[in-house]
Amino acid sequence: MLGKVVVVGVGLIGGSFALALKQAGAARHIVGMGRSQEALARALELGIVDSITDSPEEAMAGADLVLLAAPVAQTGPILKQLLPYLDIGTVITDAGSTKSDVVASAREALGDKAKQFVPAHPIAGRESNGPDAALAGLYQGKKTIITPLPENAAGDVGLVAAAWRLCGAIIHTLTPEEHDRVFAAVSHLPHLLAFGLVDDIAKKPHADQLFQYAASGFRDFTRIAGSSPEMWRDISLANRDALLTELDAYLAQLTVLRGHLAARDGAGLELIYTNAQRARRAWSEAIETAEPAPPKNQEPE
Repeated sequence: MLGKVVVVGVGLIGGSFALALKQAGAARHIVGMGRSQEALARALELGIVDSITDSPEEAMAGADLVLLAAPVAQTGPILKQLLPYLDIGTVITDAGSTKSDVVASAREALGDKAKQFVPAHPIAGRESNGPDAALAGLYQGKKTIITPLPENAAGDVGLVAAAWRLCGAIIHTLTPEEHDRVFAAVSHLPHLLAFGLVDDIAKKPHADQLFQYAASGFRDFTRIAGSSPEMWRDISLANRDALLTELDAYLAQLTVLRGHLAARDGAGLELIYTNAQRARRAWSEAIETAEPAPPKNQEPE
């Protein structure tokens, strides 16, 4: 049972964390902080948090756990605001989609108190944003990656892991560098491609006609382009090097595909398509076997 939990950023990620802890009866009091007073007021109205404040001193007083659920570029400035009021018994964690930059920001902002910061990343989401998008079951059966620092106390890492388990998450551990390499390939690149495709079509002179006839294939491929542009701008820049490596590899693959298409090489195209289909089906079957079905009111990530 946690006493006081502070959630900085009460939108989809932070709001869902708060709701899940409430559903589990795992927190005595949850405080919301953030840039938008409108979002904070809405989170309070929806019962996502028990109180809201714009005072770091008030929020941090007696806090057991603090979750940063804000765009990763805000990590340093937020931690600098919290530092003067960070008690020795308070643990801070985050939910950012990149980790190496977050760790660097935490060390710069917190100094020797960086040992109280335990980086994490819940692998769940929706294309909707804001407090109204929050779901108590968002993390049920989903992975949360913890990337602990060498200086973290085992008990602090255990507290963060326990909080996410109370939300229904399955805990995995990676180094920050491993995390960023993996997610550049399987998360950050797909988002970049989806945003790029929709932007390209939207700029065409006959965009209205194209969107009129876009159907399920376009919808499924581009769903994630409905995500927060600010958040994904920060993620793309934060993981720039790993993302550029993956983007270059993908551009090389596109060149191969273009070559097969230009040469009317049906066998070459089919070989790539078949390999992709096989890998996609194997991945999908593994996911279905390992993870429970989402609640009826939850959209897939």
